[in-house]
Amino acid sequence: MTEMREKPKRTWSEHPAWMRLGVASGIAALLIIYLPLLWLVVMSVSAEPLSGFPGPYTLRWYEALSGNGNWLAPLGLSLGIAALVAVVCMLTAALVGRAIPRLLRGRNVLLASTLLPLMVPGVVVGTALFLYFRVLFGLKLGFWSLVIGHFVWSFPFTLLAVLVVSLRFDTRLLDVAADLGAGRLRRFVDIEFPLLRDGIVAGGLFAFLLSFNEIARSVFLRGREETLPIYLWQQAASHSSSVPLIYALNVIILAASTALVGVAFWLLFARRK
Repeated sequence: MTEMREKPKRTWSEHPAWMRLGVASGIAALLIIYLPLLWLVVMSVSAEPLSGFPGPYTLRWYEALSGNGNWLAPLGLSLGIAALVAVVCMLTAALVGRAIPRLLRGRNVLLASTLLPLMVPGVVVGTALFLYFRVLFGLKLGFWSLVIGHFVWSFPFTLLAVLVVSLRFDTRLLDVAADLGAGRLRRFVDIEFPLLRDGIVAGGLFAFLLSFNEIARSVFLRGREETLPIYLWQQAASHSSSVPLIYALNVIILAASTALVGVAFWLLFARRK
């Protein structure tokens, strides 16, 4: 029996041209995504961030955030809306996510209908909801219109997270439990919910982040309310003296968002392994 010889590794120039082009395009895309974020972090600790050049380095912009309380009210509003949207999305996605794998007919139609808002531009959804609430019904825009608009945007992502685990769920476990005399509530609490919990929680984290950072729909639905993304956008556009604080505040939001996304992916994939 002849020994299996390892194939020599190809050098970069020996790979096909299409593969080299694909790798180069991927690297370019990653640089476009992450270089602005890295630049934001560096400028947040620069003494003159509006100059566009880093250094000398200082933490005074982070310290100044405690003395400027204008962003606290928008932050509280965004946190409240995001928390409420996350809870509603988790409950709704759990119900829909459990039903879709059990449907024999209409499964694809229901799934496509719930995911359709992902394909519609945010400004179109915001305009449609504005015309629907304000013009057609004459309702006052504000907190609840923001909640509904954020829910429309966040729910499909939450549902996808729930479906990641619900489509892997073996429904025969419920049949066995039913044969052993377990009722519906008992089957859900003891068997189904523990297996779906990671997807539901991860979906809730995604919904929270999507709502917290949403601006395209909020511009049309906010009325007189001011969420944190809208506050940051207005401050950046006005070129006011508080613009340097935006760098530091955005870095804090970036760090918190990255941590939540990491927890969500760990719940969905790494923990399952």
